[in-house]
Amino acid sequence: MRKLKLQIQMSLDGFVARPNGDGDWIWIGKRDPAILDFVNELADTCDTLLLGRKMSREFIDHWENALANQPDSEEHSLAKRMVDLRKIVFSHTQKEVKGRNVEVENGDLTAAVKKLKNEPGKDIIVYGGANFVSSLISQDLIDEYYIIRRSIAIGSGLPIFKEQKLLDLESSITFKNGAILNKFVPAVA
Repeated sequence: MRKLKLQIQMSLDGFVARPNGDGDWIWIGKRDPAILDFVNELADTCDTLLLGRKMSREFIDHWENALANQPDSEEHSLAKRMVDLRKIVFSHTQKEVKGRNVEVENGDLTAAVKKLKNEPGKDIIVYGGANFVSSLISQDLIDEYYIIRRSIAIGSGLPIFKEQKLLDLESSITFKNGAILNKFVPAVA
């Protein structure tokens, strides 16, 4: 069975975006190329990407633009991965989303994700947005949590955990810029 992996950036105070959904704070401070290397390596273990409707347009446009117009960018190799991945946008209202390798899923979230997990192939990844990820977490659909904790507090914002969730820390890496990558898995009772 394929795993659903969450990879997300989180502030010190536990938010994944500002109250309006903006993630501009992720780029404040020193960059560490090792983080981009990790993101690329994790993406290589997956062949399907899940997106919520609210995040999908900005995400798809960003990576398609980066691939087409920024060949010298340090993110160009990641842009190619993001554009080439099969992307499934979950929406109750939209029937179509423009972009390369994009499908729309209008059915039940839990049933659709369980069906995807049973398909052959590499693992599945999700990057956000906050409400979509919260829904996946509350339905116990995430198998591995890769949370990159940035050394910045943003004061208020959008959390992904809306209820108590017990996780086991499987590994931790500290990057040169102070960010910490923690890999968690659901705790076994």
